[in-house]
Amino acid sequence: MTTTDPSWTDMLAADALVADDITAVPGPHGEIALYSVAGAVYATSNVCSHGHARLCEGFLLDHEIECPLHQGRFDIRNGVPTCGPADAPIRCYPVRLHAGRVWLQLG
Repeated sequence: MTTTDPSWTDMLAADALVADDITAVPGPHGEIALYSVAGAVYATSNVCSHGHARLCEGFLLDHEIECPLHQGRFDIRNGVPTCGPADAPIRCYPVRLHAGRVWLQLG
């Protein structure tokens, strides 16, 4: 990957992320939630597929995000719902860390 590779988008400085927390950033099709868990970074849509709530306002426990509206949960590594009432996955984005920056493949 290079900084001129059009398939990757520079989102923010990696040191802007807080361990075991969620950061919302704007994306081309809506907000994206970035999660820093156990030294890795994950990215999903910031909107719950069930209740249309902002996931960055939810509860993060290990690799699971709980929606603040109806407590549905998703695995942030693959977007799969892990607890109802959520039954549809959320979108996940490939993440790379390069030169101290967080890069996402948004296409």
